[in-house]
Amino acid sequence: MGRFMAISNPKTAYWRGFRAGAPFLLVIVPFGALFGVVGTEAGLPLLEVMAFSVLVIAGAAQFTAVQLMTEQAPTIIVIISALAVNLRMAMYSASLAQHLGAAPLWQRAFIAYLCVDQSYACSINEYESRPNLTIPEKVAFFVGSISTVAPMWYISTYAGAVLGMAIPPEYALDFAVPITFLAIIAPALRTLPHVIAAVISAALALAFVWVPYNLGLIIAAVFAMIAGAQSELWLERRR
Repeated sequence: MGRFMAISNPKTAYWRGFRAGAPFLLVIVPFGALFGVVGTEAGLPLLEVMAFSVLVIAGAAQFTAVQLMTEQAPTIIVIISALAVNLRMAMYSASLAQHLGAAPLWQRAFIAYLCVDQSYACSINEYESRPNLTIPEKVAFFVGSISTVAPMWYISTYAGAVLGMAIPPEYALDFAVPITFLAIIAPALRTLPHVIAAVISAALALAFVWVPYNLGLIIAAVFAMIAGAQSELWLERRR
């Protein structure tokens, strides 16, 4: 009962979410700035770089799309690849639906737009640890968790784009994209299924490197997900 009373209204829930999301700025600011730099170095004007971050608001998918655009890949390939990278958002949505499905439609639409790794991680942890929260409190917490992340993503992207336009061509930061993806993936390798999926993905990505427009990456991702899921089932049966 005492834990429930700690969040007794939407305003309190909002500020609790705000505090939970604030530490992610340590990652969001440099990551957003990096995308701004990479986007401008890929030849995109400032307006298009900002449109990417405002409309897509998904760093990994944005990097993927920019890389394919620089390779002159067909638009449909760019879209499919970006969607494949963001398939995890479908799982996030399914997980959040049981907590926020009763919220008004306009609130659910707003949450869908702002559902990113950080807001999901904060919110689902809060919802599971405090099952007695009301729908308004859950919505307020979610909004609070993204209140620092989203604005700073836009601002840091703009700062990086302006900086990128000032960097001479001989100092291009093309190496930044693969390093960024390694930084995203490494912390996720916490269990054997994660490691198996990563190894399968890397091996098949190299095996299918000849496939045009980096479609080999999608093929590798599909088999990696299958391998990860099967290894998870195998471990469950052993337990």
